[in-house]
Amino acid sequence: MNFWALALLWLAGINLRVTVLAIPPLIPLIHQDLSLNEKAVGALGGLPVLLFGGGALFGALLLARTGVIRALIAGLALTGIAGALRGVGPEPAILFSMTAVMGLGIAIMQPAMPTLVSRWFENHAGLATAVYVNGLLVGEIIAAAFSAPLAAYLGGWGLALALWSLLMLVNIMGLLWALGSGRVSRPGLKGHGIPGRWWPDWRNRQMLLCGCLLGCASSLYFTSNAFLPDFLLATGRAAHVGPALTALNGAQLPASFLLLAFADRLVGKNWPVILVGLVSLGAVTSLALSTGEHSAVFLSGLIGFCAASILILVLALPPLLAGPGEVHHFSAGVFAIGYSISFVTPIISGALWDATHMAATAFIPIAASGAVMAALAGILHISPREG
Repeated sequence: MNFWALALLWLAGINLRVTVLAIPPLIPLIHQDLSLNEKAVGALGGLPVLLFGGGALFGALLLARTGVIRALIAGLALTGIAGALRGVGPEPAILFSMTAVMGLGIAIMQPAMPTLVSRWFENHAGLATAVYVNGLLVGEIIAAAFSAPLAAYLGGWGLALALWSLLMLVNIMGLLWALGSGRVSRPGLKGHGIPGRWWPDWRNRQMLLCGCLLGCASSLYFTSNAFLPDFLLATGRAAHVGPALTALNGAQLPASFLLLAFADRLVGKNWPVILVGLVSLGAVTSLALSTGEHSAVFLSGLIGFCAASILILVLALPPLLAGPGEVHHFSAGVFAIGYSISFVTPIISGALWDATHMAATAFIPIAASGAVMAALAGILHISPREG
């Protein structure tokens, strides 16, 4: 087992989420400085998700033309630069435009990750996937837990966003050093194992299924992150914004360890997805109707646990379902479908809140994600062995 390859995958996993999840804890500050309404807050949360979907296709094209390593480095660089520039100037246009570019950078990275797993760990795809998803979850946790304290210490939310971008530079330097020293191989360079095809096969039932499930999990997670801070503020629980966001993100780590231990028993089964969908439906509904402070923290953690469980189960499938030369465009199709679905959820949630002036209505589309997840798993036969 190559320790350096696992370490690079883990760090890249952190960088898939840390710049995105730095925003929710800072929403009250951004909301105040830029005078955003709730639909704008929803769009800010949903914009990277939209880019995750459409940009994944561009990522597959770039990967097919330049190779997986170069594509990953390009995605890291774009994410870091744009992420750091989001807080330059008190203008919503700068924040939204740089958020869009940052989302494109992350989208480029996404199909590269399963491709690296299939190349570096052909016989240990499950373990390698669990490692980089664990990094992804750590990135979410540290961003949720430390963004607000960093903003307070540095004197502004823009400086806090810029600081997280330094992790991209560390990842790039680590990749270049490991490649140059021979610590890891150089898989998938142009002409060495990645064919020219990049467009997904939209008739592939497994890819469509994975994409729909990813859409449900992403809607459950990203929309909860986007609206939880303002929801707690509106219901008189401002002091619990930080603990609730930390619980929402932190509860994903137990899910990653659980899936790591039981992945072979759970992947490809219908009942885990049905169970998680129903539990998430109950958790979101209970949170929307709750008035207690401690219950909000507990229910937020339960939502995060459910979202992470589905995420790991879905991301573990592309290296198993697709051939060695097809993982990049299979993964791109999954991301395009999933994140396109989840893009509209925070916008609908924000529109419902603005129209009704009732904070709880923002959670209706989030709860629907859990119900749809359970319904899909009950109707469709999920199996990695299916053609």
